[in-house]
Amino acid sequence: MSFLRSLLSSKTSLSASASRTFSTSAITKTMQIYPVQARSDNWMYLVVDEASKEGAVVDPYDWKKMLKFVKEKGVNVTSLLTTHHHDDHSGGNEQFLENHPHGSSIKAYAGSFSAGTNTIVKDKSQFELAGGNIKVKSLHTPCHTQDSICFFLEDGTGKKAVFTGDTLFQGGCGRFFEGTAEEMHAALTYLSKLPQDTIVYNGHEYTAGSAKFGRSVDPDNKDIERLLELEKNSDGCTTGKSTIADELTWNVFMRLDAPAVQKATGESEPVKVMAKLREMKNRA
Repeated sequence: MSFLRSLLSSKTSLSASASRTFSTSAITKTMQIYPVQARSDNWMYLVVDEASKEGAVVDPYDWKKMLKFVKEKGVNVTSLLTTHHHDDHSGGNEQFLENHPHGSSIKAYAGSFSAGTNTIVKDKSQFELAGGNIKVKSLHTPCHTQDSICFFLEDGTGKKAVFTGDTLFQGGCGRFFEGTAEEMHAALTYLSKLPQDTIVYNGHEYTAGSAKFGRSVDPDNKDIERLLELEKNSDGCTTGKSTIADELTWNVFMRLDAPAVQKATGESEPVKVMAKLREMKNRA
């Protein structure tokens, strides 16, 4: 499969009861990404530049667990990334910063001044981690919340990752709490234009339900069977095991023009298909 080689044109201005952690995601020797579970299905992340041992945390809701994990890994955290303002994502920010030995110097990025944020990003804002070893671009994807930001990361070897919060899930998407079907369609279309080999890291472990719903909509899609098999063999951690290219084959919310999806919804216009899919998923 041919991969897209670049993002859209960019601007540079910046305006848990569960106790498991996972190290399933060594996407390169330079950038290592560790999913850390919070509550029953939330994902937090530690991003590490192995060359410098500098890194970032993403949505550290269970701040005590994340601080412990950071210490175990010996990582110097210099940045905090918040995907959106909902408490199960931003609710640990202030405590993480207050209890981190160097919390006052950590840059906490988000799309709005949610708890603990000190640096606001807009669409296509760019910054660096680990002395420039990891480049970050923020993608504004309003719908689930109006401040939803997906963070696209790329290291010096060209390996790529995107943290999608509650906008894009494996095989699914977030509810439209603060937005519309038109906005979610725009958000997922935006993400679809990322390099196709970009690895997806989302905010919740919802893959089993999303895949089953997808199969009910598009029962002859063999790629959805592949997603179901991935989930079955995942030991409860599917995040970081798929790419944007995968999502375009098995995620019905990104395949609004597929005949089976249009037949299941009784609609053909993309925004109406999206609205009907979300309505059906909410009832599932």
